[in-house]
Order: sequence, then structure tokens, then C-alpha cells
Amino acid sequence: MRSAISFFVRSLFPLILLVLLFLTLPIGSASSQAAGHKKQAGQPPMRFILVRSLLCMEDCPEWISAEGRITSDTPAQLRKILKKIGDRKLPIVLLSEGGEVDAAYAMGRMIRKAGLETAVGGTRLKDCPAEDMRCDAGVAKDGASLGDTYSYGAYCFSACPLVFAGGTVRAAPQWAFIGVHQITTIYSKVRVSYRIEYKIVNGKKTEISRKEVGRKSAGQSSSTKLGKKAAAALTAYLKEMGVNADLIGVMMSATPDKINVVPPEDALRMGLATDVLAYNEWPGMPLCALDAAAEAVCHRRPAAEPPAQDAATVTSEPESRSMDFLVMYDGNCQDECTQWISAEGHITPETPARLKAILKMLGERKLPVVLQSNGGDTDAAFAMGRMIRAAGLETSIGRTRLPNCPTLDPRCKASMAKSGPTKGEVSAGGAYCLSTCTLVFMSGTPRLVGYSDIGLVRPTTAKETKFFAYVDEMGVNAGTFETMMRAASIEQKTIPRSQALELGIINGIIPYGEEPGSRLCGPDAKESLRCPKKAKTEIAPAAASLN
Repeated sequence: MRSAISFFVRSLFPLILLVLLFLTLPIGSASSQAAGHKKQAGQPPMRFILVRSLLCMEDCPEWISAEGRITSDTPAQLRKILKKIGDRKLPIVLLSEGGEVDAAYAMGRMIRKAGLETAVGGTRLKDCPAEDMRCDAGVAKDGASLGDTYSYGAYCFSACPLVFAGGTVRAAPQWAFIGVHQITTIYSKVRVSYRIEYKIVNGKKTEISRKEVGRKSAGQSSSTKLGKKAAAALTAYLKEMGVNADLIGVMMSATPDKINVVPPEDALRMGLATDVLAYNEWPGMPLCALDAAAEAVCHRRPAAEPPAQDAATVTSEPESRSMDFLVMYDGNCQDECTQWISAEGHITPETPARLKAILKMLGERKLPVVLQSNGGDTDAAFAMGRMIRAAGLETSIGRTRLPNCPTLDPRCKASMAKSGPTKGEVSAGGAYCLSTCTLVFMSGTPRLVGYSDIGLVRPTTAKETKFFAYVDEMGVNAGTFETMMRAASIEQKTIPRSQALELGIINGIIPYGEEPGSRLCGPDAKESLRCPKKAKTEIAPAAASLN
């Protein structure tokens, strides 16, 4: 009996075992990023600099220059500069190759909450060399540094477009690049060492304490698979920012070592961008207020989206101005210049008569017709298109600006010539030809487009026969086009350039460095390299121009 009790007591006595346990744990949440890991070394971490334009004397625009790689610390740095500027609504000008996705989400939400605009562009600080345009010597110790911005060659890649999407206004310059690719999740493997104490009771081992005694890196692994959690987070973020989920498909179609560059017109269509800056507008220039003065330094308000309705009754031209026609020129016509017909405004039943009058005045001169319109009367568009085709004229889409006109009225009557051509400039960026305007546009021989929007509305049943007969007459693929229009679930249809080329709505892309209407020289221009005796309109190869 005594022996049995003794055994029982000994069995109850805890036996303490010290065990050193090594565990290898994958830790992925800290390294989820959209830029390839090797590429991260190319740019230093993002740095924010408050900059004032050096191109003016008073009331100078200011912006926040944000350049560099997005890291986990970047949102905190952004929070600091937003606190510094207080309630001031300064645009954020981005130049970044990407970085951490979660940090980009946080930054985008901060920007949206603060009600700030975003733009893609680089910043040059005063007196900084070309190889270091934001040199330390150019950064002011207090207040804003002096500088200017540029768009040519600027970029916003990888996770940067997620930050860009946070802007209340998102301006994409024509010569800057927005690019996306697959999200890569980096898993860092860590070997963790623990000191664990056990006790054995009745032959069973029970843990009584655990203490970490060391960690050691055990390498990394990565994956481009977008898991359910990551996909849900990305989808929710894009929806929150007003960006179409089509962007996810564009992202996932490019491997991490490649970039899918999103053309400005596609960025506009998907809502990634809300505006394309024109030739005389620069990143960091704020959006014009409705009551902006003529001399205000700001970029124009984007064109209003036309409502979904019958093509014959669309009346959404912002200025409610009937289409007028101006013979324009740019340059010195005694030396060399370009001329075009600017056609802007709402298409009404009276518009064909105005077009007929100006074509009669021009006689045999074949000037390009540069269009900007939200559409209007369908039958009038048919008549205009047939006139343009009969005259053998080129069509393109562009915005014409006259000198000394306010930003919100770029073709002001005060600057129109009382007789003869009117001096001005034309650009494709931000221009649009929507609804029945595209019916006029497709009559051109050739019909060219740059960074502009093309759109159509589905015809009513009563107009379908005439509509598709006209489309076929203009050489557009009527069968494919009819299928596309019938399959559309919405009335308004914005057409990407690639699809417009395939359908024959356009048959050429305006080459890099050129603008709409800049392809023919005036009748009095001297022969030169730019103005040969027999100027021929060349169409840029579609495949090369879309890459």
C-alpha cells in the first residue's frame, strides 16, 4: 500500500522539460507589392516636396511633388505633408515606378479624403542639374521650393496608378505614361526559435510556457496569383475610387517584369483618369473653377459625359452652342503654315447648310476637318458625312484654341478673324467626338485620331436601317459593328482606338509629335521640308501606333 501511494505521489510530481523549438514561418503581409522586387532598387523611397511655380510673379500655383518608390513608410510621410499644408487643396504630381500595394491604397484614400487632385509628371527644382532635378540644394528649408513640372517621359507605374486613382481630378498628360502589371506578393520566410517548458503528468506532456529566443531569415518566395482576399481588396478599392474593374484585367495580363501602358483614352474610358492635359497645360496646374478668370493659371474642365438617349435628340454640348466652322491657320503662311477647318458645337438641322457654305467658299482646297462635338441631329450628321466624303476631305478629332481666349471658352468670338483664316492652335488631348459626331467623323478620307474620345449611341429602331446603310456606305464593318451595338447593355458606347481601327471607324493614328489638322500646308506656303509641293497625307501604321 505504501509503495502504491509513493508511486502515485511521484507520478503527480511535475517533470519539467526544456525544449528548443525551431519553426520556419512564411510572412507575406509585410511585402505585398506591385513592383518586381529587383526593380525596387532602381528608385529611392518616395519623397514629398512642396513646390511653387517659378514661371510667374504673383499668385503662383503650388503643388506637392511626389517622386520615388512607395514603401510601407510612405503613407506616414504623406500624412506629414498634408498636415503641413492644412486646408489648402494642392495637386499631387506623381513620378514613381511603384512599390507596396497596401501603402498605395492608404495613400489613395488619404488623397481622396483631402479632396486633392493628382497628375502624372516630374518636377525640376530651380538650379538643379539635369541628372538630379530634385537636388537637395534646390529644396527650400522653409516654405515652398521653386520649380516647374514636365510631362514628357514621366511615368506612374505598378502600384503608383492606385495612388493616382485617389485624386478627385486625375490628369494624365499626353506624353506621360501610366502602366500596370500583376500584383506580386513577396513571402519572407523567417526561422523562429522558441524556449518551451513542458510538464509530464501521468505520461502526458503539457506545455506550460513558450518564449521566443531568436529569429533568422530563411529566404523569400513570391506569387502572382491574386487570391480571394487580395482580389476583393483591389476590386473594392477601385470601386471606391470610381475606376472600372476592367483595369484588373489589364493588370493581370502583364507579368511582373513587364508593364502594360494604359493609353490616355483607355484611362479616361475606365475612369482611371478624368482628364488629359492639352499641349499648353502642365502637371500640377489645378482644375479651373467655373468662375475662373481668363488669365487664371488652370486647366479646363473635362467634357461633360453625354446622357444616354436617342442619337437624334442628344443636346449635351456644355455650351449649348450650335456647330460653327472656322478656317484656321497656325504659323506664318508667307513661309509655311498649316490650315484646317475647325468644327465644334452641337449638330442641328441647320449645320449641313453651314458646312456646304464653307466648302463652297474653299473651292477645290482640301483642308482637314477637325471635329469636337457631343453629337446632335442624326439626319444632319448623315448629310454632313456625305458632303465630306464627296469632297474627299480628311477628318480628325481635336480642340481648337484661339489666342487670348479664356480657358473655358477657347474659341471666343473676340479672337475670331472678321475676314480670312483665324489664327489658333489645335490639340488632340481631351478632345471628343461622341454620338452622331462619329457619323460625321467616319466619312473622312482618311479619318485619323490621336488621344481623343470616340463614342456612339445605339440608334432607335426607326433609325436602324438608315444608320447601318450609312455605316456600310462609309466603309465601316457594318456586320461587326451591328453585333457590338446590339450587344451593348447601355446606350452610350465609348470605343477604344484598337476596336475603332478593327471596325474601320478610324483608319489611322496621328503620329507621335503631331496634332489634328497639322498635316496640310496653306496655299501660300513656300516649298519646304514641312511643306513639299505635293503634300501627301500619310497614315501611321495602326499596329505600330498602338504599341
